[in-house]
Amino acid sequence: MSVFDRLAGQEDVVAQLQAAAAAARQMVADTAENTSSPAENGYSGDGDGLARAKMTHAWLFTGPPGSGRSISARCFAAALQCESAQGPGCGECEVCRAVMEDRHPDVTVVRPEGLTISVKEIRGIVARASTFPATGRWQVVIIEDADRLTEQAGNALLKAVEEPPSHTVFILCAPSDDPQDIMLTLRSRTRHIYVRMPTTEAVAQLLERDGASQEQARWSAAVSGAHIGRARALLNSEDARNRRRRVLELGQATAQPGRGYDLAVQMVQDARAAAAATNKVLSEGETEELRTALGAGGTGKGAAGALRGSAGALKELADAQKRRETRMVRDSVDLSLTDLATFYRDALVQATGARVQPVHVDARRVTATMGQTFSSEALLRCIDAVMAARVEIGQNVKPEVAVGGMVARISMALAASPR
Repeated sequence: MSVFDRLAGQEDVVAQLQAAAAAARQMVADTAENTSSPAENGYSGDGDGLARAKMTHAWLFTGPPGSGRSISARCFAAALQCESAQGPGCGECEVCRAVMEDRHPDVTVVRPEGLTISVKEIRGIVARASTFPATGRWQVVIIEDADRLTEQAGNALLKAVEEPPSHTVFILCAPSDDPQDIMLTLRSRTRHIYVRMPTTEAVAQLLERDGASQEQARWSAAVSGAHIGRARALLNSEDARNRRRRVLELGQATAQPGRGYDLAVQMVQDARAAAAATNKVLSEGETEELRTALGAGGTGKGAAGALRGSAGALKELADAQKRRETRMVRDSVDLSLTDLATFYRDALVQATGARVQPVHVDARRVTATMGQTFSSEALLRCIDAVMAARVEIGQNVKPEVAVGGMVARISMALAASPR
């Protein structure tokens, strides 16, 4: 089973990445024979006009949330490092498994734990990327959510991408390649791979291969809107299923402002509680690891003094952990709001009689009632209100405030435009 079998409905992307990985393998072989650098054997750093099967040093993977752009990047990294004679990305060798399980020493994955990726973090990554691979063929750096790079961080990364180390590959992942998300100069030095949103059928087939029953796979693929990560969460987590159920209850209750507001605030509180619990587990391990590295538990003369002098490092870690929790809350609320928007979308489909499959296949009766009760204009305004709340939260509005305003706007729209 190839690592690329983990992707759903991305045949064209797989073909490009397999060809590039094969070209990269040949370049490494040529380098070994000629004792010259990969650049001298066709390893181009200009990123333009490369043939389909050629390799380049910097890539930009874009696609909607849930399309699988991050896992595509991971699969490509595995294919680059794969040592199997079966072909790049065999999925069975120890190297492929190590990359896919985040334990390969020459594959660095940068996941923003806060709202942005700082220049300090990027400088550390660039320094590591400049070293020669310890065991693999390439030093691979994957930056998830590269749209969160600060301007300074983007400029620091740009310098490395413009003059890349000979054995380093940078893979950036972002929701879009818009200049407002990815700085134009950085984007122009990467090869673009667009990972489109898979079909519901493709996601269902992927989940079935993972062991889900046909009924479970089809349900989770449908209600997640073909969002692969979300579909897996709904299959494996009762908490995720309960949160979605409460969001659908919120959709029905928004015609009653008081109850709707209570449910909206409860949605945010659930997100805060889940984020705090998850972050606590992560933070305790990180803090203990840092304290040990700084000398906690040591018995030497300087151990106590070293720990006392580490207050700044511990505070910096605590601040980063707090930012991570804030981001986790916002991401969770955003996911719930996406469910709410598709709830009203399904009601709008029912109201207009459009021949489109509903997202919430298990709530057809409820959305049909909404569609019969309220006008299409009112339902469109409901969707607009939800999307406005998502934007507000992204602009640092407190989630409770944003969803409170959202409920008020939805209630007014429904009250003003019954059928």
